[in-house]
Amino acid sequence: MIMEYWITVEPNVKVFVNDMNPSGKKTILFLHGWPANHKMFEYQYNYLLSMDYRCIGVDTRGFGKSDKPIDGYSYNRLAEDVLCIIDALNLQDFTLAGHSTGGAIAIRYMARYKGYGVSKLALFASAAPSLIQRPNFPYGLTEADVIKIIKDTYKDRPNMLRDFGENFFFLKVTEPFSDWFFQLGLEAASWSTIEVARTWIREELFWDLGQIHVPTLILHGIHDKIALYPLAVAQHDGIKNSRLISFEHSGHGLFYDEMNKFNQVLARFMG
Repeated sequence: MIMEYWITVEPNVKVFVNDMNPSGKKTILFLHGWPANHKMFEYQYNYLLSMDYRCIGVDTRGFGKSDKPIDGYSYNRLAEDVLCIIDALNLQDFTLAGHSTGGAIAIRYMARYKGYGVSKLALFASAAPSLIQRPNFPYGLTEADVIKIIKDTYKDRPNMLRDFGENFFFLKVTEPFSDWFFQLGLEAASWSTIEVARTWIREELFWDLGQIHVPTLILHGIHDKIALYPLAVAQHDGIKNSRLISFEHSGHGLFYDEMNKFNQVLARFMG
C-alpha cells in the first residue's frame, strides 16, 4: 500500500509525503538533497520495500510536489517541517535518513528537538557541519563556489543544473538517467533552489553534532566534489556514537554510484 499526503507545516504551506508500505516492520524517513526531491531514493525504496520496510519520502518545501513559499528555508524552519510530519504520522522508533542538505536538516532536527521519535540516524554525503569553508574549518567549498551557483541559477537554471549533475556522480551514468535526474531539479522552484544555497552560506552545524545521542551511520564517497570527504570525518568526530563507512568508488551520488553496497549497509544498520 502507498499513501500520499500533503501535511500542513504552517499556515498556507503543505509538504508532500509519500508513505510506502505503512505496515512495514521498520520505518525509515528519507530527506532528499538539493536540488532534487524524494524520488531520488527510488533505488533505495525498491530494495527496502522488498524487505518489508516502511519507507517515507518527503519533498522538502520548495521542491518536488510540496508547496513553494518564498521564504522558510533556514535549517530551523526545515527541521520544524520534519517535526510536523513526524507528529502528523505519529512516528516513533524510526530511522531518520538524509542526503546532503537533507542530512544537514536531519542533524538540526536531532539537536533542536532532542531526537524526538528517532532511534537511529543515517547521514549520506551530508552537507555538515558546514558545506563551505570557515575560519575554523578549512574544508568544503568556498563561499565563492556557492555564490556562483546562485548567480548561475538566476541566469540559466537549467544549465546550472546540468553542470551540477556532471559533478554529482563519480561513475558514468546513462544519458536517460542523467536526464531523469536533471528533471528532478527542474521540479523545484527557482527561489527555493536559491534560498537553500544561501542557507549553506549562512548556517553551520558544529554545535548540533554534539547533541546527537542515537546510533549514527555516516556514508560518504571519497570522490565527493560537493560535500567533500573531510566533512564526513568532522561528522564522525563530532557525533559520539557514530560509524563512518567510506565509499571508494563514489562521488556525491553514492546511493547510485555504489547502489548495492549502499542498500545493504543501510538495511543492516536498520536491523
